[in-house]
Amino acid sequence: MINLRPRRATPSRTPLPRRAPLPTDPEEPVLDLAVPVFNEEKDLEPNVRRLHAHLRDTFPYPFRITVADNASTDRTPHIAARLVAELAEVECIRLPEKGRGRALRAAWSGSRAPVLAYTDVDLSTGLAALLPLVAPLISGHSELAIGTRLAPGARVVRGPKREVISRCYNVLLRCTLSVGFSDAQCGFKAVRRDVAERLLPLVRDGEWFFDTELLVLAERAGLRIHEVPVDWVDDPDSRVDILATALADLRGIARMRRAPGRRRTGSSAA
Repeated sequence: MINLRPRRATPSRTPLPRRAPLPTDPEEPVLDLAVPVFNEEKDLEPNVRRLHAHLRDTFPYPFRITVADNASTDRTPHIAARLVAELAEVECIRLPEKGRGRALRAAWSGSRAPVLAYTDVDLSTGLAALLPLVAPLISGHSELAIGTRLAPGARVVRGPKREVISRCYNVLLRCTLSVGFSDAQCGFKAVRRDVAERLLPLVRDGEWFFDTELLVLAERAGLRIHEVPVDWVDDPDSRVDILATALADLRGIARMRRAPGRRRTGSSAA
């Protein structure tokens, strides 16, 4: 059982014991990569085909791509069905309710792959970072991995408004929840399935705060979060409602501050 009680401060961090490499099942892919979508009839087919080609040509393990359609009302479900029919490694699930967190929960909960990941359908994150993202989970080095646009080595192309919002949000997380990870909302993350099975029942949010809540719970439990600097190019057609998302994030932060087991400043993740 995951222990979410605060830990006493210690003079230095003790390295976490390294897990054994993940066992593999010849009947299951090693990686199940979810792509949450809502009304993405324009980007879905070309980007899933691009993602599939990249994995086929460069990824050294069996893989699956799961299109997680959360209540699309355009041609997205029909395009997803065509991709499933044409590409053996592509599957699709359909949810009746919107929410990226709900889509990821459904895709990950229904998978038996030892490594679960997701990427945004716009592929803003460079795919060269995909293998470095999941390799530490396969080897047993880490329990979770995230792409970060805010660490040395990352190369980011986006407007000043989104840059300021992103940096302010992550500063707010450090000030209010004392988190140690650098980028909560980059749409590029992976988690070991055994860890996801323990954490997902504890995550209450079903929308954009899902990522942050998952990472905060993981850090409070002393799990190792690996960070990968990424190349990231902003999608100018993004339909994310920034104001509504920001208000929901603030409500999520307030809820996490009230939750039992909130980390204290200076507490050790080990």
